[in-house]
Amino acid sequence: MFVRFFTLLIIISFFTNIFPQNYENKIVSAEKEAYTRMLALSKVQYPGDSEIDVTYYKLDLNVSYTPHYIDGAVTVNARVDTNSISNIFLDLQNALTVDSVYLNGSPASFTHTGNKVNIDLDRIYNQDEEFSVVVYYQGVPGTSGFGSFEFSSHSGHPIIWTLSEPYGASDWWPNKDTPADKPDSADIWITVDESMTPVSNGSLEEIIDNGDGTHTYKWHEGYPIAAYLISMAITNYHQYDNYFRYSDTDSMVVTHFVYPEDFSGSTQNQLDKTIGMLEIFSDRYELYPYINEKYGHAEFGWGGGMEHQTITSIGGFWEGVMAHELAHQWFGDKVTCKDWHHIWLNEGFATYSEAVYWEALQGEGSYNSFIADKMASAKNAQGTVWVQDISNVNSIFDYNRSYAKGAVILHMLRGITGDSTFFHILRAYLDDPDLAYNSATTEDFQADAESVYGQPLDYFFQEWIYGEHFPHYTATWSKTHLSGDLYRVNLNITQTMNNNPLFFTMPVQIKINTALGDTTVTVFNNSQIQNFEIEVNGQPTSLVFDPNNYIMKQVNVVVGVDDKNVVPFKYSLEQNYPNPFNPSTKIKYQTAKSGMVNLKVYNVLGSEVATLVNKELPAGNHEVEFDASSLPSGIYFYTLNAGKFTQTKKMILLR
Repeated sequence: MFVRFFTLLIIISFFTNIFPQNYENKIVSAEKEAYTRMLALSKVQYPGDSEIDVTYYKLDLNVSYTPHYIDGAVTVNARVDTNSISNIFLDLQNALTVDSVYLNGSPASFTHTGNKVNIDLDRIYNQDEEFSVVVYYQGVPGTSGFGSFEFSSHSGHPIIWTLSEPYGASDWWPNKDTPADKPDSADIWITVDESMTPVSNGSLEEIIDNGDGTHTYKWHEGYPIAAYLISMAITNYHQYDNYFRYSDTDSMVVTHFVYPEDFSGSTQNQLDKTIGMLEIFSDRYELYPYINEKYGHAEFGWGGGMEHQTITSIGGFWEGVMAHELAHQWFGDKVTCKDWHHIWLNEGFATYSEAVYWEALQGEGSYNSFIADKMASAKNAQGTVWVQDISNVNSIFDYNRSYAKGAVILHMLRGITGDSTFFHILRAYLDDPDLAYNSATTEDFQADAESVYGQPLDYFFQEWIYGEHFPHYTATWSKTHLSGDLYRVNLNITQTMNNNPLFFTMPVQIKINTALGDTTVTVFNNSQIQNFEIEVNGQPTSLVFDPNNYIMKQVNVVVGVDDKNVVPFKYSLEQNYPNPFNPSTKIKYQTAKSGMVNLKVYNVLGSEVATLVNKELPAGNHEVEFDASSLPSGIYFYTLNAGKFTQTKKMILLR
């Protein structure tokens, strides 16, 4: 949809080099407590009967503009998705009247209260048994959210339209109102006055002239579809068709339904851009997911767009909005967020796809400009991208958070993985057999991303999806002349303390401009205060932090005092890298004075498993590699003792 207008970080100080016996238990307890708090936030009363799996919908509806009215029958085929049940419920607002309910062709007992149609089954049904329910109902549909069912007009002509996201489907038809449950197919049969054209999802199978001044359009959606994506748009449309030729011999109709007074040469030119969009997204992602049916637009009376499956409802033909809604056919329609907590999987991906479109059409500069604009919006986001209050429609569709920051997160992921791997990740996500034409959570996307990338990304998703805000960096650098043209850049990165996470872990590109050319390196910043040494050829003249703007951030670059023999002014122990690791990792540390240095590794029980350093060392920067080939997966701790300085950090061996 387009509207125009924990990581849990635990810092523990050790005052001796002896581990408390209950140290690991404390970590586990704290992590469980944080996870429990997160789960508690998700315990919103969510619609939809969780004990059934809907396999098919049929909406057979009569829709009248004068008077405003709807009546008809909705068929729901389902199977039992629990051990056994004797009753079910469907979501339907009380404003509508249920006349009767039939179960497997026979009348069934029901009640209609609390915006639910509670239906008694004729016996106990066991796991995987199937049944069919038909609900006959009538009334004046309600409207909620962005306008779930509206009677309005354009230039004096009546129009009826729906927009059911997020909770509006039950305003006008009985269903299991959750994006997590997609029937395999749906029929949408709409009977209206013959002066009006009813538009819906999928393919138009038949038009019937009823001989009484009405006609019935029978639309069939042959792909799985979430209830909120089933739609109607009804008025005196002008129909304009074009074709997406996706091979030398095959094409798909692209059908646009436009108000007659709005159709012109310029409108046609805008609509024709849909073909290019289909080509770009089919190339970057995969072939359009509903290639056996159609794509198109239905103009309606709302100031934005809504990605109804195969037929976007749109308030005007703006290029960016058209690209956004088309991208939803992949991200939101083919793979749908399992619940509205994870709406960024729909809106963030569609917003990012606008950047993909502009990049393909106009080049890298246009992409970068678009991302910079979204970063500016995303910096105003409050709360986590994972939506905590899904009872509030405005909270779900907060633009700064669900759209802009969601898009920026994908941009940052692309910066980490590289272009080729990033688009392979998106394809793997779309083709995941558990997710394709189904629904997903952030964790599902993370799993596919890690599988393709080949490295853990938990730090990234935890801090950007379940954390808040963005990093504020101060980068202080100086240079040391080593010999000839060889110089060392001494870089200190410090982050302002955040709340969740306390600081951000990110790979950071550093571009160093020298008299002999430029050098770009990537450092892995995983501490609030961290020092790096970078050797370059040529005298450094300037340093650029994150030159490709891969990170949403605030940064202040400070030039420090140069020194031919820079010695660290304090003791420090850095986080190992990589972490998690398999089977080896590197540990950097600094000593302020020469003296005896001891660096040991312990398991979670406090037993020593390795001595990495045990000797006299001069003051300076040091690095040691830890090879854990002989050790099992798990959490380990490494402790540095140097003079009166003692510090311990945690690392994870993950095979």
